[in-house]
Amino acid sequence: MRVIHIVPGISEEASGPSYSVTRLCQALIEDGDDVRLATLALGPVPPGLPFVKTFPLGVGPRRLGRSPEMKRWLEDQVLSRNADILHNHGMWQMNAVYPGRLARKGNVPLVVSPRGAFSEWAMKHGSSAKRVFWPMFQRPAVKATALFHATAESECRDIRKLGFRQPVAVIPNGIDVPEFLPKVPREIRTMLFLGRIHPVKGLDTLLRAWAAIQERFPDWRLLIAGSDRGYEGSTGYLDELRALSRTLHLKRFEFVGELNGPAKLQAYRDSDLFVLPTHSENFGITVAEALSAGTPALVTKGAPWADLPRREAGWWVEDGLDPLVAGVETALATPPERLARMGGMGRDWMLAEHGWNSIAGRMRKTYEWLSGSEAPPPEWVRIDEPLR
Repeated sequence: MRVIHIVPGISEEASGPSYSVTRLCQALIEDGDDVRLATLALGPVPPGLPFVKTFPLGVGPRRLGRSPEMKRWLEDQVLSRNADILHNHGMWQMNAVYPGRLARKGNVPLVVSPRGAFSEWAMKHGSSAKRVFWPMFQRPAVKATALFHATAESECRDIRKLGFRQPVAVIPNGIDVPEFLPKVPREIRTMLFLGRIHPVKGLDTLLRAWAAIQERFPDWRLLIAGSDRGYEGSTGYLDELRALSRTLHLKRFEFVGELNGPAKLQAYRDSDLFVLPTHSENFGITVAEALSAGTPALVTKGAPWADLPRREAGWWVEDGLDPLVAGVETALATPPERLARMGGMGRDWMLAEHGWNSIAGRMRKTYEWLSGSEAPPPEWVRIDEPLR
């Protein structure tokens, strides 16, 4: 298969799609596909990715993601029949509009991965420009979609709620599972949040929850790792959280900054519990990363990790202060040996179901079916199901 993937940027390692889209492309290439990844030149591109093609931004606001060079290149590839599939990741920028227009023009099947952009929270929050961009640019482009890719059943429901009836392939993100290292007992245990510092992550709720229980768990500390830096520069949200932490008089608590590469893996390994108090998440790659490192997770129902309790790998609690307080209390009161066993269960789960070879295989079968295979749709493809 000749597939062109399109994503806004891959320069920020802490950003979920910068990892998951790149690794999906690599896994497809390893399996024999001809894959190219078109992205905007928003920062340094990680080395060793010869399949990546970057394009400069054009005139206009950076957040618009306008790139005439990307558009011309995509048009040339489509009209010269150098692509069997276009696969777009993300929304709300012109680089996500071009694929829809060109797929229709060149009669090439378009796959769209919203990457959380269609959640109820995401549609209601963010820039007011969305109210103009959606009807004028994004929705008309998305109508050209032949198939949506959702990373969870909840995202499939979000797609249906917006009225789209195209097939939806429910395929989770993959994860690289590192070498297993047993937990090292420490006098002070660690609850870790790691990810983008953004209002959607519910970190203000987490700080308030920690304030409510910190006196009852003197052998625990809370670390928050991440940055509020985005394509538009600092959001200022980290400063708001720092001020809130001072107001709440938090103890055994620290913002440790952005962690990438080996430092990020070590943070997962050194932690006894990972927490994601998010309001909305299409997948939550940091949960998979924590589990793969052998650390159990506590996640709110804004993220699609309902199997955590069933897999005995963590907790899945309602979004909100009181449920988060109750969930954290239960988790922190769990004996260290039990937490370590839960982390091991989570790691086994990631090995069994989220390896990149398996994910790439499912994606390629989806592409083949979409390209005209006479075989029935794969079992993970939902065909115009009614809302549940």
